[in-house]
Amino acid sequence: MKVRKAVFPAAGLGTRFLPATKAQPKEMLPLVDKPIIQYGVEEAMASGCDQIIIITGRGKQSIEDHFDVSYELETMLEQRKKTDLLHIVRSISDMIHVAYVRQKEALGLGHAVLMARELVGNEPFAVLLADDVIDNPVPALKQMVDVFNQKQCSVIAAQVVEGKMISSYGVFETAPAEGFNGRLFEIKNMVEKPKFEDAPSNLAVIGRYILTPTIFDCLAEIKPGAGGELQLTDGMRLLLKKEKMYGYIYEGRRHDTGDKLGFLKATVEFALKRDDLGAPFREYLKALKL
Repeated sequence: MKVRKAVFPAAGLGTRFLPATKAQPKEMLPLVDKPIIQYGVEEAMASGCDQIIIITGRGKQSIEDHFDVSYELETMLEQRKKTDLLHIVRSISDMIHVAYVRQKEALGLGHAVLMARELVGNEPFAVLLADDVIDNPVPALKQMVDVFNQKQCSVIAAQVVEGKMISSYGVFETAPAEGFNGRLFEIKNMVEKPKFEDAPSNLAVIGRYILTPTIFDCLAEIKPGAGGELQLTDGMRLLLKKEKMYGYIYEGRRHDTGDKLGFLKATVEFALKRDDLGAPFREYLKALKL
């Protein structure tokens, strides 16, 4: 089995970024000059996925427009011989096949994934949460695909989280697994946001998943959990009773762009890495009297 499809849940309201997200999707907020969701789409493409499925909701039209052809803009850029900008714009619409599913109500991450069932079909697929932007020469999802190709089981991204911050995450209960330089482990259970003293490990669930199609039956079977929503964690816990699942501690730097401070840090770090912006921006930062 090969992972060819990537699902992006993008129907949330983005309330943590109000008022900026009152009239535009959180996923379209730019890190420097590229929307958050595009980083995830490019990661999926670089990991071998050739079909992108975006779960949208009310007020998300600009996501569809972003990945669509913009005839007027392209014509204007062509007429003005702005070939560099024309290439950038066309590369977005030519990027890949994108399909959209409308989630009429925001009923949880598990429900969003379940909405993709008909388009995914009976094959493994990736789920990427656009808020988690992971920077690494080898994409985090590509690392996970390599694990899946060997194990042929669901693979969940993990990150070591020390101290009381672990209570903000889903946490793995694990058993050792061989290979992949000690970064792989077998998942025995998952606990959602445990108290620090009750956490079964310091390994937290991060927003990258490769799931087998059995997850859809599990999500259809579970009852609504916290907040009256279908929780993906509950579905994965049921999946554990049917199949093996692995966790993988990815290599790379994760930016939580769903958090205001995390978004600001990511913007600074991505700007500093740019050939066209890095040097002058670095000089500007040095000149600030902090």
